[in-house]
Amino acid sequence: MNRLGRVAPPAPVDAAQGRAAMVEQQLRRRGIADERVLAAMGRVPRELFLPENLRRNAYEDGALPIGSGQTISQPFIVGTICALLELSGGERVLDVGTGSGYQAAVLAERARVALAEAGYERVEVLLGDGSLGVPKRAPFDAIAVAAAAPIVPPALYEQLAEGGRLVVPRGSRWGQELVLVVRTREGPVERASVPCRFVPLVGVEGFAGG
Repeated sequence: MNRLGRVAPPAPVDAAQGRAAMVEQQLRRRGIADERVLAAMGRVPRELFLPENLRRNAYEDGALPIGSGQTISQPFIVGTICALLELSGGERVLDVGTGSGYQAAVLAERARVALAEAGYERVEVLLGDGSLGVPKRAPFDAIAVAAAAPIVPPALYEQLAEGGRLVVPRGSRWGQELVLVVRTREGPVERASVPCRFVPLVGVEGFAGG
């Protein structure tokens, strides 16, 4: 508190120190043990994917707004999704995460800029109904969905390669749990994970409306 009795804003946190603390306190201590995931989250500059006025909050333990009614997920949830996908490197991955229409256009353009600024060039950003996936790019070894669906979208499951893994928040608009679905010759094998709360996946195989 300063001399005028006002609460001073938190001092800026060094980004590298913030990432290191996030990895140890928010991820490793909560049971995320995949060292590749931990290493990646220790490298990726989360602050570059946030609006300028929220970058000082990049490594807080929670989701943050990024505009147009969308959020960037809590680091623990991101880490959990990545760990459930069990990636080893070189896989073809589909990441479904924005809404539809104008909001998706705005967010996708922002994503392109942020990805380029962060130095990630092997990422293609596409606009469309995320619940239907990208059939022309299938099959995928892994699909991560960062928006809630009432059911596991059949179109996304069908775009998995055999042995491919899909992680999606399934439930109502007000609360879900992460579900891991593995495509096998015998059919889908499903396992529930942690409770979560995501914005709705709007689309043919998601929720109707905004």
